[in-house]
Amino acid sequence: MEYMDFMNRYRRISQNGGKVLTDELAFGILSVVEEIPYGRVCSYGRIAKLIGRDKNSRLVGKVLSMAEFYGDFPCHRVVNSSGRCAPNFTEQRFLLESEGVEFRPNGNVDMKKYEWRGE
Repeated sequence: MEYMDFMNRYRRISQNGGKVLTDELAFGILSVVEEIPYGRVCSYGRIAKLIGRDKNSRLVGKVLSMAEFYGDFPCHRVVNSSGRCAPNFTEQRFLLESEGVEFRPNGNVDMKKYEWRGE
């Protein structure tokens, strides 16, 4: 999908007439992703909370799925709140393990040990 197709497809008009997904918001999300330390992970919901949009974890996921249009970001360090990797990101686990992140027997990241909370 081309960049403009992506932006046009996922821009929605909110009740006040503003766009939900803008380049400014995308770069806000990606700037938080860029801060996640090597060997740590963060959840979509935590990123949404850190940018002041508590209810927009799915929007965070959508931006990350198209992050290559914005530059090079460590999107592999973002998992869901239970530590599960993204379903269509086959190399995510390998990348995390190469940074020393350990997984539980159920295949999820040990969030108590590896979660970065933005502090």
